Amino acid sequence: MALSPHGYPLAAAVSPRVHVVETVDSTNAKLLADAAADPDGHPHLSLVVTRDQRAGRGRLDRTWTTPPGTALAVSVLLRVGAVPAAMRGWIPLVAGAAMTKAVAAQLNGHDVALKWPNDVLVDGRKICGILAEVLPSDPFAVVVGAGVNTAMPDADLPITTATSFLALGREADEDRLLADYLTGLRDRIAALAVTGAGAVHDDIQALCATVGADVRVSLPDGTTLTGTATGLDAEGRLLVRTEAGETAVAAGDVVHVR
Repeated sequence: MALSPHGYPLAAAVSPRVHVVETVDSTNAKLLADAAADPDGHPHLSLVVTRDQRAGRGRLDRTWTTPPGTALAVSVLLRVGAVPAAMRGWIPLVAGAAMTKAVAAQLNGHDVALKWPNDVLVDGRKICGILAEVLPSDPFAVVVGAGVNTAMPDADLPITTATSFLALGREADEDRLLADYLTGLRDRIAALAVTGAGAVHDDIQALCATVGADVRVSLPDGTTLTGTATGLDAEGRLLVRTEAGETAVAAGDVVHVR
């Protein structure tokens, strides 16, 4: 699939800088480097987008590649100086919620939900993963990368629990997807800055399929927590009820136990 000669006009109406690249190792790595080298030239909501990412990065240092033209990779720069430090744990969740809404707008008839903290599921299968990284030279700048399986056929899906627009019999309107995602990011980050967690908590919790599910959480220290996810706390942490009581999880690899 070739890059559109028309670019992304709907996305460009939301973002002040849309950098379309034909191929790149990692959109996150590129935007982190570009924003560090030229901060004034990369305002809030600047983005890098491609359909050919060769060395994408995910949570827990995972890497993946996709055949060219089968997935949309996008990284967005968020200037979050106005967001209180205690509220910044919500940023990955805000991105996940924005992408969940953007995907759902094009997949009527399917169950589109957020898996804590920031995977997007369609009918229980992963269509998008998100990674947020702080700019090393500026703690008030965060790059949020997302990879959406758009035109990936069943044979190329990396795992049996993944899906794509094509596998669902749909063609993604990528410009609209980007514009909806950017709008959701913009509005939720602004609400978080002005009002705090109360502005996003209920909406994100309602979108989150993890809440109410039996889960197994692999924690960063190597231990595993098994229980029922009961909700999100004021900092966006996942609350898991076990026989020993309720634990707030700030980071971990969550599996929904069927």
